[in-house]
Amino acid sequence: MKNMPDMDQMERIVYYEALMNRVNDAVRQLEAAAKAFDGVYQDVVQLEQYLGSSEWRQDFEDDAAGKFPEELRRGVLSEDGLYNLLQEYRELENECRTKL
Repeated sequence: MKNMPDMDQMERIVYYEALMNRVNDAVRQLEAAAKAFDGVYQDVVQLEQYLGSSEWRQDFEDDAAGKFPEELRRGVLSEDGLYNLLQEYRELENECRTKL
């Protein structure tokens, strides 16, 4: 254990209570994040299929030709953006498997 400052009994209880609360908060946040991460697996599969499809290529080309309204959100047509997001997902997925 690291060098602990001298504490009386009440200070020690307060100190460890704060540590317990911090760990509890982190565990709850990680639990919620893990559920959200698991919940998007099918979305990732669909995005991977879309990125490799002729439909994505057509949508990309039509976007480049200016066929969509300017206000249409189309980040999914950013080849690097979508590819990088999917790559980040897979890297995080692998990291979670090796650490848990």
